[in-house]
Amino acid sequence: MAVPAEHLHRAATDGTAHVPTHAQRPGRRHAPALQVALQRTAASALLALALLGAPPARAQAQAPDSGPRFDIELQAPEPLRAFLLRHAELQRFRDLPDLDASELDRLVAQTPADLRNLLGTQGHFSPVIRVRVAREGARPQVQIDVEPGPPTQVASVDIRFASTTPGDTQAETRQAATRDQWSLTPGQPFTQAAWDNAKTGLLRGLTAQRYPLARLLDSRADIDATQQQAHLTLQVDTGTPVRLGELRVEGAERYPPAQAADLARLAGLVPGADYNLATLQAAQQRLAESGYYSAAFVFVDTAGDPDAAPVVLQLREAQLQKLVLGVGASTNSGPRLSLEHTHHRVPGLRWRSTVKLRAERDTPLAEGELRSPRDASGWYWNVGALAQRERDADLSITSQRLRAGRTTDTATRDRSFYLQYDRARSDSEALRAAGPLVAESSVSANFAFARRQYDALPVARQGQGYSAELGVGMTLGDSRRPYLRTRARWHGLFPLTERASGQRLAVRLEGGAVLAADDARIPATQRFLAGGDVSVRGYDVRGIGVPQADGSVLPGRYLGVASLEWQRPLGSPGQPSDWEHTVFIDAGAVANRPADLKPRYGVGTGVRYNSPVGPLQLDLAYGLDTQRWRIHLSVGATF
Repeated sequence: MAVPAEHLHRAATDGTAHVPTHAQRPGRRHAPALQVALQRTAASALLALALLGAPPARAQAQAPDSGPRFDIELQAPEPLRAFLLRHAELQRFRDLPDLDASELDRLVAQTPADLRNLLGTQGHFSPVIRVRVAREGARPQVQIDVEPGPPTQVASVDIRFASTTPGDTQAETRQAATRDQWSLTPGQPFTQAAWDNAKTGLLRGLTAQRYPLARLLDSRADIDATQQQAHLTLQVDTGTPVRLGELRVEGAERYPPAQAADLARLAGLVPGADYNLATLQAAQQRLAESGYYSAAFVFVDTAGDPDAAPVVLQLREAQLQKLVLGVGASTNSGPRLSLEHTHHRVPGLRWRSTVKLRAERDTPLAEGELRSPRDASGWYWNVGALAQRERDADLSITSQRLRAGRTTDTATRDRSFYLQYDRARSDSEALRAAGPLVAESSVSANFAFARRQYDALPVARQGQGYSAELGVGMTLGDSRRPYLRTRARWHGLFPLTERASGQRLAVRLEGGAVLAADDARIPATQRFLAGGDVSVRGYDVRGIGVPQADGSVLPGRYLGVASLEWQRPLGSPGQPSDWEHTVFIDAGAVANRPADLKPRYGVGTGVRYNSPVGPLQLDLAYGLDTQRWRIHLSVGATF
């Protein structure tokens, strides 16, 4: 560390002043040589401390106060003013303790060039900048006046591609699409950020499909500062188009490699197909969601033959067995304890088994399922059994169900064919007063499907989803009667303004019907109830049904539900937010005849958080018929 000469002189003088001499202390004598030695030793010690950056106590006391060494007053249009204040070089030196006047003058002299560079990134290449230093106050003030001048606009864009194979119409089509999708078009303001984003978007679009080796050979932005125009030129090498080759599975030990390969092929990874990043991601997601793998990474090895590039599936397999314990509570049913056991490869059968047990006051449940691996077309067999009790305020339904069928499901579509046996026994004071309680049972053949057409999942902002069930059955017991059961649901999201604002309407419709003779004893689980978190808010779960004399409700043969919800993001305009505010009105009705359907309404408001696992919604709803407030909590999307 360099120390000024005057500091060294003061340190030496102060040091010798503290050394006692014969004249200062009469009666105590020292040899002259010893006195000189002591003086030199003290001076040397103080000099060393100064050189090491530790000045004596008196020097520390004279150090200037901490804080900014100068102020900055900048006049410029917003938002340029905030941008310049945030990035100007002057800001880095405001708190420098030993900044002197000459150093400040040097920084001020460099400020115009620094601000010109910053303004150039925002498209202002002919600014007028005036800088002066006022030293009248307690500390200097750097006064800056910026006239940015007119913004530069894009005048022309020239995107050129390296030579391609003559007659390759697919390449020509892709090049035309790349030019059409270029984001920084003539007439738009030129900024460095927009220029960089446009180039990144061009490469991302090319490398996402067919051309993973695409690269920029050259890119230039020629600026005409006098005309405030930018002329953009890009030279693009798409590289050799890549097609998929064989599938290589890495990390398969517990489960056969063919199982992973089949899952990848279902997502579209088939030999001969063009490289598509979205397909790779879909295959990766399907592998991860299958339950057999705790992690999956899918990529194409482009180092080999581009006409048959190997697709590598890197897997980390899940444990053969998994046990999950859960503890929870709800305002409706009190405390809850759950247990779920999964065996991914049952010995001898090689199917996956899942057993669920739930101990809860009002809805205890026991469920088991066996599921086969998917075949090459994506279908799998499943066999399941369910036993549960659903107890509401005045009604208790004890039911059992057996089901066997085939199912296929993807991110956007589900289909299922199955045979089902239902048995249910309803219990309430009104039913006991009417006579002995009798269990109702039936067998049915069913088809169900669901379709999701949203912009993104699990959190959607526009689009629609719909599902339907159709079953043909026969009641069992003393009198057997045929019946037809159908149920349909639809959910739509409609933006109200431009996409950035995020305001939208959510519409939900649901209907169901059981067509049978009046004396047909349809099991309660095949009929309908409404009310609750994802039905009609403001009412109990399964609280809307066919009214009974004792005030209880029974399941009915007809169902109608409708909901209208206004959703808007919370936070500053233009700033994306995961929190939203909702206002809604729900209506629902259940009856044994269509003419008896009388809707019950619920209104309310709530907040919603778009979490990675789906929407988490907390609602406060008021039931107009019950005249009571209820809190509803739901997690995840309905479709």
